[in-house]
Amino acid sequence: MVVTLSKLPGKGSFARGVHPPGNKIFAAEAAIEVIDSPKQVAIPLLQHTGAPCQAVVKNRQVVAMGELLGTSDAFVSAPVHAPIAGKAAKEGVTTLPNGRHVPTVPLRADGEQLSGEELREEILGGDWPIDGLEQYSPEQISQSVRDAGIVGLGGAAFPTHVKFARNPDKPTDTLLLNGSECEPYLTADFRMMVEAPAPIITGALLAARAIDARQIVIGIEDNKPEAIAALERVAEGTGVQVVAVKTKYPMGGEKQLIPAVLDREVPTGGLPLDVGVVVINVGTSAAIARAVLRGKPLTHRVVTVSGAGIENPKNLLVPIGISYQALVDACGGLRAEAARVVSGGPMMGFALGDLSAPVTKGTSGITVLTAADVRQAEEQACVRCGRCVDVCPLNLVPTKIALAARHRDHELAQRYHIMACMECGCCAYNCPSRIPLVQLIRVGKAQLPR
Repeated sequence: MVVTLSKLPGKGSFARGVHPPGNKIFAAEAAIEVIDSPKQVAIPLLQHTGAPCQAVVKNRQVVAMGELLGTSDAFVSAPVHAPIAGKAAKEGVTTLPNGRHVPTVPLRADGEQLSGEELREEILGGDWPIDGLEQYSPEQISQSVRDAGIVGLGGAAFPTHVKFARNPDKPTDTLLLNGSECEPYLTADFRMMVEAPAPIITGALLAARAIDARQIVIGIEDNKPEAIAALERVAEGTGVQVVAVKTKYPMGGEKQLIPAVLDREVPTGGLPLDVGVVVINVGTSAAIARAVLRGKPLTHRVVTVSGAGIENPKNLLVPIGISYQALVDACGGLRAEAARVVSGGPMMGFALGDLSAPVTKGTSGITVLTAADVRQAEEQACVRCGRCVDVCPLNLVPTKIALAARHRDHELAQRYHIMACMECGCCAYNCPSRIPLVQLIRVGKAQLPR
């Protein structure tokens, strides 16, 4: 059921924010392709917020596709599974795009692999019921999600089963699906909504049952009419509401989408649960449906490869653990003018120094920028114009936080709520002095005493 904003308390937008060029045109019309099965993958044992996993396979052990590779007894964690049939190699260490060094289980392909058509059918296709889901108890749904290693696929990679844990002191009334995909260039969620809306709706119904939500709303930016129409068609008769919100960055942030749709403000340092809401990404919702109805773990995801620096921008269904280089090669390689490869989008992504790094559950895209895209003025001294404050969607003072981080004044940084910063990049985008505010804040967070 599609509803107008007037039928919900939200006004379709949020305070502050910016309007960077969307640049969705590069890959928006590229239907999802299944990448050829790789000869090897490397599975990081930490791909999520929380405790790392411990490997449960040994060197040279033969594993089947979907078999458990690593797990943890910690509540805030998510197990990892084999995306291909193969043979495990000796545990090693890899460096992720965010600079973290994490233990990794390498897998070499061995034996027969699923074909591209079989993978597409297993992950995106088939029948997805909307009736009879009451046979799955909330506890059963949460356990299936935990066992499948599902995390937020919008980029944060927070273990989804943790969001499903009920808190009697903070009851939930609304499940909000995030279909905004506000980051420039990225179109993976858009293609999922257009090509596979059925598992998204089924997953939403299951998730709402897990958290006892009376209301299910899907928020999608109004620059994605095809996605809105596709979900509207499948949602008919389910009670799921599809809402078009204004195209504005960073609409994909939980604390921006919630007021835009529901007119509820999450307090600084607080969580959506504080206002009775659980937010999940549309891709995460589809993964929930696969986990509960088919017993399949999270082993693959859709990744956008886009930008003026790549030969053939695409949206690819890829196994987790495949290298960034393999995705670039599948898109025809880098163009001569390519100057920077970013894991994610240009606003929140990390520049890649090594394309051998593995794709993780939180990898939503690869953006290849040209020299013209990255050309910028030299950093100047802060002129105290306040433009970073004007656009900060969380109403923080980014320049104060960044200055404190630069001088390692941890107490001052925390006083200005450094940990509340979502690193969206609005401040740096709007800064006339080209101060690397986000980078300074990220370093400041890493340096905080633990």
